[in-house]
Amino acid sequence: MTTELRAVLTMALLRLIAGTIEISAGLLMLKFGKVQTALKVNSILGLIGPIILTLVGTIGLIGLSSQLSWPKLLLTALGVLLIFMGTR
Repeated sequence: MTTELRAVLTMALLRLIAGTIEISAGLLMLKFGKVQTALKVNSILGLIGPIILTLVGTIGLIGLSSQLSWPKLLLTALGVLLIFMGTR
């Protein structure tokens, strides 16, 4: 298996896991039926989202590292960092 394919599979798997967590959280909100509990579940999701974003971005950068020059790689990493900072 090539490094690029492994990176893509890992990125897709992380996104599928994140989506499953989001759907499960929505179902938990419906099950409990209380705003207070729904806010607690939502706050946990607020922590998971940026972590998944950072992990997927990092894996993508590692996958591109052999194809990009150092200035372009640093610029891309800076873009991912700015996205992360903007979502805070």
